[in-house]
Amino acid sequence: MVGRGNGNKSRAIQADRGPAKDAIQFKEIVLAQITMKELLEAGVHFGHQTKRWNPKMKEYIFGERNGIYIIDLQKTLKMFKDASKYVQDAAADGKQIMFVGTKRQAQDAISEEAQKCGMPYVNNRWLGGLLTNWVTVQKSVKRLKELDEMSTDGRYDLLPKKEVIKLERERKHLQANLAGIKNMNRHPDIMFVIDSSKEAIAVKEARKLGIPVVAVVDTNCDPSEVDYVIPGNDDALRAIRLFTSKISESIVEGVNAMSDKGIEVQAAAEPATEAPAAGAESAEDISMDDVLGSKGRKAPASADDESTVESKTV
Repeated sequence: MVGRGNGNKSRAIQADRGPAKDAIQFKEIVLAQITMKELLEAGVHFGHQTKRWNPKMKEYIFGERNGIYIIDLQKTLKMFKDASKYVQDAAADGKQIMFVGTKRQAQDAISEEAQKCGMPYVNNRWLGGLLTNWVTVQKSVKRLKELDEMSTDGRYDLLPKKEVIKLERERKHLQANLAGIKNMNRHPDIMFVIDSSKEAIAVKEARKLGIPVVAVVDTNCDPSEVDYVIPGNDDALRAIRLFTSKISESIVEGVNAMSDKGIEVQAAAEPATEAPAAGAESAEDISMDDVLGSKGRKAPASADDESTVESKTV
């Protein structure tokens, strides 16, 4: 009788532990979900004008409306999930992800979301050789740290006013370009980019060093230069903020998964996360035909591609 009781008790303990473990795994799967509704509201589906496009982006284009290409959001959803999971797993392994976006619309979102997840960023100007000429860049970073110390420890008070003005001007210049990488002591493991066309130098340096690139790619970009493509509008402020914030959330969750691994307390919050997941599935049922309507048409055929390429070369 005692043996049966212990067996029942052990089975009961395993039954109690099982759902908790499954719940924690479920939470990791539904992290940083993005819905079709969010993509539509942010204008992610709007590409560039049909005369400004890269033929390599044809597979990600659903159609055309009023002279503007419409990006296939079904593919955007799928490819964002793959990129988000890749970034989350990398963060869980302790890897470093660099945020890059220097266009005016992306500067605030890049700096805020990168600081939120504790990752390095470049949002003002990509200095040529930032990664490939690492030793020289680190000298500038060291100079910036020295000037920061001088401005706070009272050494400015011992210098002439003109000298202080000169040093402060130098400090602000370095701060604008190097503030996001001041505490980065090694090359990043992954690079997340907004607009791979504008940040072409950064992408080339990353590829030269073998650093994987995750990028939001518009219809005028070359997807072959990117390892994890996220087709979408890289000019709209809301679209940039949406992608950047979701990637930041994935990183935060990955870091938390690494530090809080095995904690079963999280299982208590799982019922609340199931509802958004179900909503996400229903939102993804929206068809691209509903977005384009009767005015939309499919992406150009190969004949049109050739004529478009010829017009671009002329």
